[in-house]
Amino acid sequence: MAAFQTTRRTIPMGDSEIIIEHGKLALQASGAVTVQWGDTVVLVTATHQALDRVVDFLPLTCNYQEMLYSAGRVPGNYFRREVGRPSEHETLTSRLMDRPIRPLFPKGCTNEIQVIATVISSDKERSADILAMLGASTALHISEIPFAGPIAAIRVGYRDGQFLLNPTASELATSQLNMILAGSRDAVVMVEGGAQFLSEDIMTEAVAWGHAQLGPLLDVQEELRKELGREKFTVIPPAEDTGLIEAVAELATAPLTEALAVPGKMDRRDAKKKVKQNLMEALMARFAETPERVRGVGEIMEKLEKKIVRQRIMTDKIRIDGRDLTTVRPLIMEVGFLPRTHGSAIFTRGETKALCTCTLGSTRDEQRIETLAGDTSRRFLMHYNFPPYSVGEARMLRAPGRREIGHGALSERALNPVLPAPDAFPFTIRVVSDIMESNGSSSMASVCGGTLALMDAGVPI
Repeated sequence: MAAFQTTRRTIPMGDSEIIIEHGKLALQASGAVTVQWGDTVVLVTATHQALDRVVDFLPLTCNYQEMLYSAGRVPGNYFRREVGRPSEHETLTSRLMDRPIRPLFPKGCTNEIQVIATVISSDKERSADILAMLGASTALHISEIPFAGPIAAIRVGYRDGQFLLNPTASELATSQLNMILAGSRDAVVMVEGGAQFLSEDIMTEAVAWGHAQLGPLLDVQEELRKELGREKFTVIPPAEDTGLIEAVAELATAPLTEALAVPGKMDRRDAKKKVKQNLMEALMARFAETPERVRGVGEIMEKLEKKIVRQRIMTDKIRIDGRDLTTVRPLIMEVGFLPRTHGSAIFTRGETKALCTCTLGSTRDEQRIETLAGDTSRRFLMHYNFPPYSVGEARMLRAPGRREIGHGALSERALNPVLPAPDAFPFTIRVVSDIMESNGSSSMASVCGGTLALMDAGVPI
């Protein structure tokens, strides 16, 4: 029997090495690689297919999944298999994979693209998330899918005045920084992390230091592309209708500029709707013989709106709600709003409002989590909810989506460093942020409101 025809690259990274291999698994995928660090191995695949309908967005899906067999564990549920919705960690890692690669697909690409990262071996010390991000870029880069990569990802730690490259779980336990950084050769495309009260100078230096470490990972991807890369399929961007663009600019610039000067979000939305309605009527009359041309008005109007808003900011130094560039929106805060909760607060910044509550429980209320490293528990939970009425919409209520889970994790990461140690405050803490109104930065409103709710509940932060 013939041996596998594999291609393998080893990249030294600090005191360890990362191995990227192609040729053993998932050979029918457009692109597939395994990425190994120590005994942690992640299989990443990239596939695509044409849709049977016309869409005006990039239908990209990234999925990260951890197989418990990778750590020698049997699932603890009734079915004894990985079932149900992804865990919070899997959802957050899927978002990590998505964010740095999404902007790198060409405009007009409407093929459905799916990137799947599967943890097939775990040594519990070396995290699989950065391997999934690296593998996603590599699989896309060697595939026929158009992709303006590659990008690479690393984790940066900080301890005893020194930066750590890809710290292990044991090293992270004593690190003052846990930062994931993704970038290309010329720029940083994504940063996510948390720190224990580090200065702005150290954080800035960490980003620059981390970006400087990406070179070898990018070089190997380029080598694999030259050796294994398939010919990229061509994406033909939709032709611009210059006549329609000129007509929209002629008819809508003045009324849209006036509508965008309306200070209130909802009033501004109504004014924009009226402008679009009048514009559509005028265009239908002007292009009566070719009415199908008018279907692209929405995107053209969005570009015109962006141009007007940007011009006001750059030229007049005025933002969309009439503020200058340095004025903070009006802040209103109230604590103790709800009579039967342990702690509650309303935090309002302009037209963004968060109702935050804090509930204290015993250690028995901690969340039990089944992970590759074993069963663990969480004593602090931060949950973020974004109901449709917060933006004046009517939608079906569903379980929290990726965005809500991500915003909750972001707020939790901000609040965690100020919480008391478990031995000093042996309680389970749950903070919930229900967004009542949203006009931007609801996640940071959740951090502020969550802080107030914690203090109202008597948590010594």
